[in-house]
Amino acid sequence: MTGTAAQPTVLVADDQADVVTALRLLLKGAGIATEPATSTRDVMARLAARPYDLLLMDLNYERDTSSGREGLELLSQVRARDRLLPVVVMTGWSSVEIAVEAMRRGARNYVCKPWSNADLVALVQREIEAGSALRHDQGHAVRETAQAQAVQRALLPDQLPAVASCDLAARWEPASTFGGDCYDVVALDPSHLALSIGDVCGKGLPAALLMTHLQASVRAFASPLSLPETVVASVNRALCRHGDLHRFVTLFYSVYDAGSRVLRFCNAGHNPPVLARGDGSIERLATGGTVAGVFEEAVYEAGEVRLRPGDRLVLFTDGVTEAGEPDGEEFGDDRLVAAVHATKALAAAGTVDRVFADVGAYCGAPHDDATVVVLRLPGERQPHLQPRLA
Repeated sequence: MTGTAAQPTVLVADDQADVVTALRLLLKGAGIATEPATSTRDVMARLAARPYDLLLMDLNYERDTSSGREGLELLSQVRARDRLLPVVVMTGWSSVEIAVEAMRRGARNYVCKPWSNADLVALVQREIEAGSALRHDQGHAVRETAQAQAVQRALLPDQLPAVASCDLAARWEPASTFGGDCYDVVALDPSHLALSIGDVCGKGLPAALLMTHLQASVRAFASPLSLPETVVASVNRALCRHGDLHRFVTLFYSVYDAGSRVLRFCNAGHNPPVLARGDGSIERLATGGTVAGVFEEAVYEAGEVRLRPGDRLVLFTDGVTEAGEPDGEEFGDDRLVAAVHATKALAAAGTVDRVFADVGAYCGAPHDDATVVVLRLPGERQPHLQPRLA
């Protein structure tokens, strides 16, 4: 309970002093403390000052004596502030329909005036116990959710590997508690770097669970000797064997050879990453095949590009390009490319920051999970830069 363990506390809201006194004496005999509130403003001020185990409230105050409008408005305010606080409303026998409307708005129960002392005490005790159990369950769910979110974040790279002549940065922002995006950057050996990004169809906890499976599968199949198209095909088969999931994923997987500067990649239906060349030209890396998790025998191809000093490879999910108001224009590829162009002289972290800043300036927080990973090859005369998680 939110009051003391031995004595719960009820906030009694009524503008009639004799009613408040009668309820105080009645509930005191049942081991329940009370505090009075004589107006709607007083109720909200007391709720802001401390927690209560229950609100026992009249539906009529200064404005009039019978419509219940003030009480209904107050109930909406109380519910907006604390949706778990048990509320019992008091009304006259002739206004039961108002009490029913109050219950539609979130009241737990109602008491008719004049009341039966025994029935009122039993009702208050029952609702206090139910409210306490609900708060306990809610607190447990909140703690579990926070722990699950922490686990999901922990599964993503806590730091990016340091590879010669590579500048790396990444940022992952779920739209809600859990995210369906994933990325990974793994040093396969001193000269080979695996970069991947994926997006699970759907949102929330189911997408997050499949995201962890996707990431684990990619890591399981990745090795210095595994070709990107083979890794993607293996991941696809692993997902298809769980046909009851009824979800697909998009996946971009690549291996960068720091010695030859060759990037070999396979794109399974993902947004084609942007390769911004040092000379200002743009290439998109789309070679691969269909989304993973649908067709077990899908065939995937590999693409290959050679990077040059000053090039930037930008991996992203559709939460970036599809950001926007529901009825408005999306952020889109053109704005993404413009953001990348504007950071030509910056480190990889600067590109990541600029993309998210431009999305935020365009539409506020993205409505979908958004992830960006940047690999940059500094110019020949620029020093080696440390990788950073944005």
